[in-house]
Amino acid sequence: MVCCIPEFWLPVQIFMNLSGKQLNHLRALAHHLKPVVTVGAAGATPAVASELENALTSHELVKIRLPSLSKSEKRSLLDHLCSMTESAPVQLIGRVGVAFRSSPAGLIQLP
Repeated sequence: MVCCIPEFWLPVQIFMNLSGKQLNHLRALAHHLKPVVTVGAAGATPAVASELENALTSHELVKIRLPSLSKSEKRSLLDHLCSMTESAPVQLIGRVGVAFRSSPAGLIQLP
């Protein structure tokens, strides 16, 4: 299978530093969520980034369904999506990733 991440993308930058306690809290909150954004075979397109941006603005914590790739490719795809939206990857289990970005509304209070 061909990887859906172009080779010219720069290494991913993580924009938020979350502590272990904060990550555990976000994982617990994400447990009951349904995936809001689905990434297709085309990968991290501008349309996917736009949808993720809208979802993060509305919900702060978002589950993302990823395509069937190897674990390292899914991890790099999730990291790239998070760098495109200035969010933080929270977890990756199977084909589902979780991203978090706080908003001015402060819907989620971190410990």
